[in-house]
Amino acid sequence: MQASKNKNTEKAEPFYRLSVPKQKTSSEIINEARNVLRTLSTRRPFTPTEDQRKLFGYGSSRAPQNRPPSVFSLHASSFDLAEPRSVSGVRLSPLDHKPIPVTFAKDEECSISFPKPPADAAGVRKVGSVRARLFRTSQENSLSAKMVPPDQSEEKLDSEEPAMMNNLCRTNSNCVAEQRSYTPFNDESRLLICNEHISRLEREDFLKGTAGKHLLHLRRERSVNSDSRFADEKQQFPCDQMKKPGTNSSRPRSTGWKRRVTGLEDETRINESEEEEIFWHKKILPILHELEKEENVEKLCLACTKLYQALNEGNMLGKRFKRRSVLLKTLYKLVDIDSDPLCLKLAKIILAMKVDRNNLLSVCKLAFKICKNEKNDYLIQSDKLLDCLLEVLRTEDLLKNNEALLYCMGAIKFMSGNAVLLNEMVNKGAVEMLLQIMKHINNIKENDTYFSNLGHLLVQLTATLRNLADLPPARRLLMHSGAVSELCVALEQRMDDKDVCTYIVRIFSKLSSYNDFCAALADCSRCYILFLALLNKHQKQQDLVIRIIFVLGNLTAKNDQAREQFFKEKGSVNTLISLFQTYYKLDLNTQKWYCEGGEEGKNHPKHPSEAEDVLIKLIRVLANLSIHPGIGAALAAAHRVVELLVTVLEYKSVDDCEELVINAATTINNLSYYKVKSSAVQDKKLHIAEMLLKLLMSNNMDGVVEAVRVFGNLSQYHEICDFIVQKKIYKFMIALLDAKNQDLCFSACGVLLNLTVDKNNRALLMEEGGIGKLVDCLKDFGPADWQLACLICKTLWNYSENITSAASCFGEDTDTLLVLLTSLLDEKLALDHSLDRDLRDYQKLYWEREFKPVAEKLLDRIQSHQSFLPTVTITPF
Repeated sequence: MQASKNKNTEKAEPFYRLSVPKQKTSSEIINEARNVLRTLSTRRPFTPTEDQRKLFGYGSSRAPQNRPPSVFSLHASSFDLAEPRSVSGVRLSPLDHKPIPVTFAKDEECSISFPKPPADAAGVRKVGSVRARLFRTSQENSLSAKMVPPDQSEEKLDSEEPAMMNNLCRTNSNCVAEQRSYTPFNDESRLLICNEHISRLEREDFLKGTAGKHLLHLRRERSVNSDSRFADEKQQFPCDQMKKPGTNSSRPRSTGWKRRVTGLEDETRINESEEEEIFWHKKILPILHELEKEENVEKLCLACTKLYQALNEGNMLGKRFKRRSVLLKTLYKLVDIDSDPLCLKLAKIILAMKVDRNNLLSVCKLAFKICKNEKNDYLIQSDKLLDCLLEVLRTEDLLKNNEALLYCMGAIKFMSGNAVLLNEMVNKGAVEMLLQIMKHINNIKENDTYFSNLGHLLVQLTATLRNLADLPPARRLLMHSGAVSELCVALEQRMDDKDVCTYIVRIFSKLSSYNDFCAALADCSRCYILFLALLNKHQKQQDLVIRIIFVLGNLTAKNDQAREQFFKEKGSVNTLISLFQTYYKLDLNTQKWYCEGGEEGKNHPKHPSEAEDVLIKLIRVLANLSIHPGIGAALAAAHRVVELLVTVLEYKSVDDCEELVINAATTINNLSYYKVKSSAVQDKKLHIAEMLLKLLMSNNMDGVVEAVRVFGNLSQYHEICDFIVQKKIYKFMIALLDAKNQDLCFSACGVLLNLTVDKNNRALLMEEGGIGKLVDCLKDFGPADWQLACLICKTLWNYSENITSAASCFGEDTDTLLVLLTSLLDEKLALDHSLDRDLRDYQKLYWEREFKPVAEKLLDRIQSHQSFLPTVTITPF
């Protein structure tokens, strides 16, 4: 703007510092500066889609020998035909009372007495086959029952035969202790001997379907009772609590595990086992025979579909089905058939049967292999494999089955590449589940033996979250589920794992583009030191560095607190400078190779190179930081920062990389706003002006606008004004007034305003029709942009300071200017009353405070000199 001349000549203000009748408060000046200083936006780093689905993508930091394979052979032999019982290491709490041995009659021994080893080997042979089996089983399970959790014990015991179940129940010490509460089972004990003879009438009745319906009803009832029993937080012994008619309900119970074993309960379980056997022969076995004999893949797939439906109908899915081993053996053999549709059906049934250990690993690998082929996505959608895999994540032990969960998670990661399956994941609670797993992984310390293996799983998990972050519902869940803190913990713990760090930073890169998540991340003060540590540790890992820089640019774009926190971190600016030097040298070497290789005649690639992209986003962080008054002043005095920015203008043309050059010019413009001692911008202002001249003469309009803006700030210095006059840059500024571009006219007018502060430069406006072009700009943009209108009036005020005649000063544009000023000062004509109230009030404020005072004085000056009246001395702005 122009200098104000009172008794004491004041220094010219920056052209964008608008004058007002009263002195502005410091807060107003800062807010105004923020409106002028500009943050930079940029594209999010591009992540190309990989050609093939792999467990670890191309460019993984893991060496092939140190990571689980993506390609493997899988056959029927990969499964264990005899599935071992899983034994937990959890110890049950002992009861606070001592069990009292109970003696029974000889006819009761077979049902409730403790199994004892025979006196000699011949004794074993005397035991019947059923009793021998019960004998061995009770011994084995009496040990395992002490080691498994209550819920696991219940699942195992329910799958045993009735006699075996009853014997096991009586072997448990808790149950023995509770027998004190009951009278001896004289009658009930006899019912423990399984009556293997069912009347022909009953068998025929079952085959006709009536018993089948009764079986289904019983199973549903048992399932409901079982589920309600599992919900009880007290540990109860896993035997059905059915009460025998006539049993006294007022008998005392122990305070430990509670159970009531009656003859009716055992009889029911025996009948259920018999009915289950008939259902097996009638419904399941024929399908298994078909699977063994059939060779047509389509018919095998159809048979598998029928098998799953039958198992579901008979409530035989899971571990409670006693013939599951026979079923699984048949299914395992079919894995050798090379057919993804068939293997998909098999995987679904095997997973539904709740296999564990090696079989769980093998079936998860089978699912991984199926999902690896993108062509199978449609089949996976229709067969609901996702439900089975999510159930594995939900129920299986993280440490014990970490390799199986790795391939399970890998399969889910592949599914997340499909839009339909991705939405399905969100609807089925995958986001919350993955965050819960991440929380468990974060609890494993670095010195733990599982730490390394869980890192492989974390790669798959974070890659899936990255894909989920594209969906608005998933973003909201991540926002409100504490994802920021858990991701930061994982980032800190896995600092040496580049793969995990890259995927987490990719998540932040996506989510920080949204204001709500960006604010949440900005509130996590720990993130800044983590980002700096990663930048220092992985400085040459471009894919990681560029995303961290992008996130920092998002954080500092709109949040002053984020600017302060980052700037205050030790070594923050030095880290940025170090990165700048690293990627500047890399880009310079690439450019030299490009020229020396005979490629200089060809067009430069349209997209920025990897090094250029890092520099673009790095400069953006500096520009955004400079919005903060204190930080901006500090950066303006940082000679190394300014030198690097000027270096970009020296070695890079706008045609080579438009965004890089314009970002550098914008940052220099921001820093040139601050008038501080030892300002590096002020020290290098002439050199900067020379570099900007090259940009000003380019054919890139955005580059021209940015160069004009910088000249607007630098033209406050006399040396720059002399440079503008010497290089005829003022003619270019006058020509830009015809560009019909509002921003360009504003910037060009600012340069002309600063030139007219010097009396010797005012006559330059008469060249190239400058006065007429200013009047045209006022006419075109005045009613819509009162800031620009004010700037034009101030320029004309400075220009006409020594006016003697309005006609000689403004020439043929005098009458047009008079009419225009008169109409613009009429509030009813000037202000657009059709706008909404807030915008109308905003325009009125600028019109009253900025434009009106200047326009009234300019109009008064012109009118007073129309009739060659004596000169009226008016203090210039």
